[in-house]
Amino acid sequence: MAGIRWEKRGLIYTVDERLPWATSHAQIPTVAGTRDGALQLLFSSRDANNRSAIASLDVAACNPAQVLQVQRSAVMELGKLGTFDDCGMMPSSVVEHDGIRYLYYIGWNVRNTIPYHNSVGLATSEDGGRTYRRMFDGPVMDRTAEEPYFCGTTCVRIENGVWRNWYLSCTGWIKVDGKPEPRYHLKYAESRDGIHWLREGVVAIDYADEAEGGLVRASIHHDGRLYRMWYCRRNHTGYRETSVGSYRIGYAESTDGIVWRRLDEHAGLDVSAAGWDSFMVAYPEVTQCGDRLYLFYNGNGFGASGFGYADAVIHSNQE
Repeated sequence: MAGIRWEKRGLIYTVDERLPWATSHAQIPTVAGTRDGALQLLFSSRDANNRSAIASLDVAACNPAQVLQVQRSAVMELGKLGTFDDCGMMPSSVVEHDGIRYLYYIGWNVRNTIPYHNSVGLATSEDGGRTYRRMFDGPVMDRTAEEPYFCGTTCVRIENGVWRNWYLSCTGWIKVDGKPEPRYHLKYAESRDGIHWLREGVVAIDYADEAEGGLVRASIHHDGRLYRMWYCRRNHTGYRETSVGSYRIGYAESTDGIVWRRLDEHAGLDVSAAGWDSFMVAYPEVTQCGDRLYLFYNGNGFGASGFGYADAVIHSNQE
């Protein structure tokens, strides 16, 4: 499937009156499962105080451009005062195991010396995604002795009893024009229960060069033969001010999910000439539905313009 060309199908959702608590952003679209012909998508939106919470909507599985319903309330309340997610939450990955949906999400704390700190929380749903409950008040992934900064977006898959996780790992903060900017790449971890993670410093996708500053939001598709990863990448500086340095979709392939070959030129999707995704394309989420692959993604403003999707047909010689 290297060289796949995604067909853009347009914008699905941007913040409107259907989400009364949200004033901006529809960020990091995350596939949470299917039910009765509907595909549930989680995403994050921000309130008047710029705090992100997790929102939910359903789209037609055969036509994701058709929004069936938008849940008016946030999926969960912000964390207790002083906990890892008391300033905001964003969805990251949902995996189903024994009829339970496990939602890995990003918790936000505002900081003093740096702008923020992220870690990863876990919530579960036992009613097909209608409601979610935190498993713990604390994170299941945070900084460690070996990874001292922060961790973020995850992509979790379960294979042969092993929970596999491709996640963002910050490698440090550097001041740019007097303001601290993080650098982060993608690492790999494993678990037997989805809670306790063995993190051995395995780098999945590393920086291409010194100019690259952000590798984030891996999304893995495995066809039984080959692992394919879509993610997004940006420069370390100027990514807010110039389109050329801002987020683009990257792509890599692997035979084991551990050792990857970057093939960014085969990502198959770039910015548009005009419109909601003309400045950046970011935070991909790939899922298979029948003989089609869907790629959900954000456009301009890190999700300020909402999220849309592209699709591609899976041919038999690509399986």
